Amino acid sequence: MKFNILVIDDEPNIREGLADALKMDGYDVAVAEDGKKGLEYAATHDVDLIITDLRMPVMSGEEVLAKAVSDFPGVPVIVLTGHGSVETAVDAMRAGAYDFLTKPLNLDRLSLLVKRALRNREMVLQQRELEEELSSRKTFEHIIGKSPAMLKNFEILRKVAPTKASVLITGESGVGKELIANALHNLSPRKDAPFIKVHCASLAESLLESELFGHEKGAFTGAVSRKRGRFELADGGSIFLDEIGEINPQVQIKILRVIQEKKFERVGGEETIDVDVRIITATNRDLVKEVEEGRFREDLFYRLNVVSIHVPPLRERKDDIPMLVASFIKEFAKENQKPIEGIDPKARNILYAYDWPGNVRQLRNCIESAVVMAENHVITADDLPPGILPNHGGQFIQIPVGTTIAEGEKEMILQTLAANNGNKSKTADMLKIGRKTLHRKLDEYGVRDL
Repeated sequence: MKFNILVIDDEPNIREGLADALKMDGYDVAVAEDGKKGLEYAATHDVDLIITDLRMPVMSGEEVLAKAVSDFPGVPVIVLTGHGSVETAVDAMRAGAYDFLTKPLNLDRLSLLVKRALRNREMVLQQRELEEELSSRKTFEHIIGKSPAMLKNFEILRKVAPTKASVLITGESGVGKELIANALHNLSPRKDAPFIKVHCASLAESLLESELFGHEKGAFTGAVSRKRGRFELADGGSIFLDEIGEINPQVQIKILRVIQEKKFERVGGEETIDVDVRIITATNRDLVKEVEEGRFREDLFYRLNVVSIHVPPLRERKDDIPMLVASFIKEFAKENQKPIEGIDPKARNILYAYDWPGNVRQLRNCIESAVVMAENHVITADDLPPGILPNHGGQFIQIPVGTTIAEGEKEMILQTLAANNGNKSKTADMLKIGRKTLHRKLDEYGVRDL
C-alpha cells in the first residue's frame, strides 16, 4: 500500500525539503503553502497523513488540526513548531494531534514518526474495510465468516431455512451452533412465531421431560399446578434443542413421536396435544457413534438429521479470524466507550497462530478482555490475555498427525512468528528461509490482512 502524505507549511524551503525527504522514503507527497489550501486538497483527495506547521498566515496550524480531526477522522496529524514550546505541543496533543516535532527538524526522527503514524493508519483502514465487509454480510445475523466451509454452510442455510425440514447442527462447543439455529428460524416463514430454546445438558434428567412436554397438577411431588411444556409453547414456530445427545431414552421416544405424529401428552396427563413445531437440534457429540453404542435411538437420529450443518472449529477456518476480530473490537469498543481503532501486527500474528480450543466463544472473550485492557487506540500483544500468548520456554511446535505438508509449513511459520513477537527478520533467520520468501508466504496466508 502506497501512502499519500500532505505537507502544509508556509516556508518554501521547509515545505519542499520535507516533501523530498518523504518521497525518498517511498511516499506520495502533496504540499500546500497554507492551511486553507491544504484542507481543500484533503477534502478532494485520499490523504493518509497530514504534517502541518503551527504558525502560519491565513489559517493557523491549530485551526488546521481542529478541522482535520473533525472532517477526516482516522487521519493522523503531526504538528511542527519552531518554538519548542512544551505547552504548545501538549495543547496540540490534547486537540487530537498524533505527535509533534520541533524545528529544526531531525529527519531520522521524522521518518520513524511517519512510519509509526502510517502503521496505525493502515490498521484503521483495515478495520474499516473489515467492518464494511461485515456490513455487506448481514444475511445470517451475526454469523461471521468467509472461509469455504462457512460459505458452504450459508448456502445450505439459504436452501433449508424456508422449509419445514428438521436440521441437526454439529460442532465443538463455542463454534456458534446457536447462531445457525437463530438464522434457520429468522429466515423461515415461522420467523414471527415463537422460537423456544432448550439447553438439554443444563436440565436434570428428572426434569427434562416435564420441561419439554409440561405436566399436570399432582403429576409428581412439587407439581402444584399445570405447566405447559416447551413444545406446547413453540406451537406454530420452532424449537431448538441444544446438546440433544444428552437426553435419556424415555425422552427420546416422546420426541420421536412428536416428529412422527405431531402429538404428545403432558407428564401425568391424558389429554393429547397437537403441535406444529419445526425441530432444530445441535450437539457436540458424535451421534453416529452414540447410535452404534446404543445410547441414542437410530430412528430418532435419522428423523433429526434430515439436513445436517457442521460448523468447523476455529482452528480449521482461521481465514475467518480477521472479520471476527473486527466485529468484536467494534462491539466491545462501543460497549466500553473506548476509541479502539484496530489491532497491531504482533497481536494479530499471535491470534492467528493460536489454536483456539474454545473456538469463537474464546476469541470473543479474548477480544473483550483486550479492549478493556488497552490503554491506547490500538490493541497490542500486551493487552491480550496471558493464556493465549506463546510459550517462549517451550522450543516445540505441535502439529497434529494427518496434517498436510502445506498446512504444517503454514503452522510452523505462524507459530514461530508469534513466538518471535512478530519479528519477521528473526523468524526468517530461525526458519532458515529468505525474508522475501517469508513475506511471500505471509501474503499467501493473508496474515497481513488480519
